[in-house]
Amino acid sequence: MPTTVKSQLNKKVFGSASAIIIALLLYTAALPQQAQSLFTLIQTNIIENGSWFYVLTVAFIFFFVIFLGVSRYGDIRLGPDHSTPDYSLVSWLSMLFAAGMGIGLMFFGVAEPLMHYLSPPTAETGTVEAVQEAMKMTFFHWGLHAWAIYAIVALVLAYFSYRHNLPLTLRSALYPLIGDKIYKWPGHLVDIFAVVSTVFGVATSLGLGASQVNAGFGYLFGIEVSVTNQIIIMFGITSLAVISVATGLDKGIKILSETNMVLAVILLLLIFVLGPTVFLLQAYLQNIGDYLADIIHNTFNLFAYKKTDWIGGWTIFYWGWWLAWAPFVGLFIARISRGRTIREFIIGVMLIPTVFTLFWMTIFGNSAIDLVYNQGIVELGEMVSKDSSVALFVFLENFPLSSVLSFFSVLMIVIFFVTSCDSGAMVVDMLCSHGKNDTPLWQRVYWAVGIGIVAAILLLAGGLNALQTMTIASALPFTIVLLLAITGLIKSLRVEAFKQDSQLIAAIPHSGNENSDSWQMRLKNVVDFPNKVNVSKFVKQTVVPAFDSVAKELQANQINVEISHDDGLTLIVDHGEAQEFVYRVLARKYSQPDYVIEANEAEDEQSYYRAEVHLGEGGQDYDIMGWSKTAVINNIIDQYHKHLHFLHLLR
Repeated sequence: MPTTVKSQLNKKVFGSASAIIIALLLYTAALPQQAQSLFTLIQTNIIENGSWFYVLTVAFIFFFVIFLGVSRYGDIRLGPDHSTPDYSLVSWLSMLFAAGMGIGLMFFGVAEPLMHYLSPPTAETGTVEAVQEAMKMTFFHWGLHAWAIYAIVALVLAYFSYRHNLPLTLRSALYPLIGDKIYKWPGHLVDIFAVVSTVFGVATSLGLGASQVNAGFGYLFGIEVSVTNQIIIMFGITSLAVISVATGLDKGIKILSETNMVLAVILLLLIFVLGPTVFLLQAYLQNIGDYLADIIHNTFNLFAYKKTDWIGGWTIFYWGWWLAWAPFVGLFIARISRGRTIREFIIGVMLIPTVFTLFWMTIFGNSAIDLVYNQGIVELGEMVSKDSSVALFVFLENFPLSSVLSFFSVLMIVIFFVTSCDSGAMVVDMLCSHGKNDTPLWQRVYWAVGIGIVAAILLLAGGLNALQTMTIASALPFTIVLLLAITGLIKSLRVEAFKQDSQLIAAIPHSGNENSDSWQMRLKNVVDFPNKVNVSKFVKQTVVPAFDSVAKELQANQINVEISHDDGLTLIVDHGEAQEFVYRVLARKYSQPDYVIEANEAEDEQSYYRAEVHLGEGGQDYDIMGWSKTAVINNIIDQYHKHLHFLHLLR
């Protein structure tokens, strides 16, 4: 059984993570060029020597998540079987979308498709092929694979926390592998790594996003784009995040996420209506077709036969980025997903946001490419190449009410950053508090303010690029931890399957006219582990007479019956050209379980036997040893009744 925790604050994780963050912060701020060189060297080596590992891991995660969604495991609920979802579908989707990719869509919705169009991996720039390839690769980087990574991390955390009552932290995923050691330093190290990765990941995005907000204010109000203004912007975002995180998940984060979801839909519809509407609908459908048609090829494409830096700068970078963000986003999604089935969870996390994300990329990306490719507005492409943070606002200048649209966009970006900052603070606080969310206010404020301070210092020191690179490099050790966690999940799901199967076995029929001691005989049969002699004796004294009685009655109804003693005891009912009915009892040998106190006094004290029922399609995994003759007869009739119904359905 899992060990219970006593103190709410895990001082070992809290103190160690804080010390590591301060040390890395001082190193990156004091020696930014050296830090940049070191982290770039690490990333270069990972891309050159480990890109195949990233590609293979993401491919495995992608197909494994799909398998879980369509398999029998999809019916397992993330929580007790009677549990219901904590949040409505709209609130749930809004929160996971805001935490997962909201800010990325604002930053890259225009920039990435244009950059792929201007510099495609294989097509010639300025051609229709370049347009199609640009959208195809954008879909690939922002589609199902990215959400599959988030989904598997969130699923592992939610399953072990809500199904097995383990702490809602990353360490719990390793419980099937290391047991109660998750409460000691092996578990502490996993959570410390997750805390450091989350803080720097959110801080890096906060710093990069401040430049986009600053660019938006520059377009709207003529405010100078400078580090000072960006620090002021981050201070404002952090202050709003502190207010949000202080109000808790059910108020601050939920309300902001739902508000931003509404704003995102409004902005999307405005661009859709004001832009080339019919073309965008056509492009969306064709983009999806191109994406799905090449999804297997792109999943495993490493450009092994064509030496290029493109895959390292794009696909490997994105896979590393999604993996690096997975502890943060995964834990947040797990926190809001209690009560949903695995199938519902996978559809909600992987499919629905992907459909919206790809529609967003089509509306903004295809519209931007159309401006450059068909309308000759080359300045947009030049600005994107020069500074991607202004891409959205330069793009909006080509639409009516551009100032309103830009203000709308800046408001969304600010809210997205507030939700990223406060949800990041909540996640880190949970990692430092044994997965608890009802922590003292000072802990949540500490991490919200800390993320803002880290981002501000790095921006002043020019170390954001180094930290961005370090965040990507940190994905490698996390990937190894994640694969171990998936191994633990597979192991636990197999146990769940066995448990479900055990509920389907045929229980010993209970007859009301038996004497008052019948329940004691039934219990003895359940806990007994008979040897081969006893099972053979039971078959001869009980099963054979039962077979004879059933055969006699069937023959009286002009039905051909045969009883065979080869390969166990078999009853065969012939139905002419239709499939025959087969009911066989076999004595099967098994190893004694560890909890048996006294072994059987047979030739093999380490084994026992079961009188198992096999039908024509194979073994049914239940044991009739110890049943009465009447109980065996009733079981034969039950199975024969099912067989006759099967034959009826075939007619």
